[in-house]
Amino acid sequence: MKINRRDFLKLAGYGSAIFVSGLAAPGRWADASGENGFLFVQMSDTHWGFSNPAVNPDSTGTLRKAIAAVNDLKPQPDFIMFTGDLTHTTDDEKERRKRMTEFRDIAGGLKVKKLNYMPGEHDAGLDEGAVFKDIFGLTRYSFDHKGVHFIVLDNVSDPTGSIGDEQLQWLSADLKKQDKGARIVVFTHRPLFDLAPDWDWHTRDGAKALDLLMPWTNVTVFYGHIHQENHRTTGHITHHSARGLMYPLPAPYSVPKKMPVPWDSAQPYKGLGFRSVDAKVGKAAYDLTEYGVKGERL
Repeated sequence: MKINRRDFLKLAGYGSAIFVSGLAAPGRWADASGENGFLFVQMSDTHWGFSNPAVNPDSTGTLRKAIAAVNDLKPQPDFIMFTGDLTHTTDDEKERRKRMTEFRDIAGGLKVKKLNYMPGEHDAGLDEGAVFKDIFGLTRYSFDHKGVHFIVLDNVSDPTGSIGDEQLQWLSADLKKQDKGARIVVFTHRPLFDLAPDWDWHTRDGAKALDLLMPWTNVTVFYGHIHQENHRTTGHITHHSARGLMYPLPAPYSVPKKMPVPWDSAQPYKGLGFRSVDAKVGKAAYDLTEYGVKGERL
């Protein structure tokens, strides 16, 4: 991904989290593991169990290629965050469990052993997350890592596509434990703001979560679901979506109907990938580097 100076200054103006995608020098990671910084990788929308050769003829190989690429990163990230749709939806509970078990076993091939999971609607929408919880554990939780407070929100298990009042109360209680200047990163599957409601690219009560987050001055949200990069701000809160690892989707409202982008044999794996996040805690900044499925920098 290339970026000119004008675009860089525009992005830097976000304030609460400056991100630079693909700009940093190749050796930048060597300084990131110190006291004031660390690295993590976001992988999203792997849709294990999806099968459509017109969309991805390598549907059983793409995830493994991405895992091999992450394993080749030097140094290795502190942890991996999978932001939902680990598997492709199925009405058959036995098949759903099989797909999640297979995904878990394949992800177990990562060198990094601190793996964090959250569901997407394909994983949890039909059973309110029951099978996901059996295999991966909680669908919402928080944790701290080297000066950053991470919050994982579940906006997919509720069949209405909502976070829900009970979880919002949990979020409020969790936030109250943090100083107003704390570095806070939120992971969700769906976007919390109304990106494209007609395409289910929103959270019905996402505005309530954003209202709760607004008093904290350093908040960044990473999400999946839309299978492409998208960078937005709501007030001082920045939102960054991730590429998917099974198929890309078109830009919001760029076509009459939301459908997976067909496979391009001239450019295989186009639009697919994962990202590394270099968290610079002292500056409350996050440098993003996008990678293709095979680990090439984009």
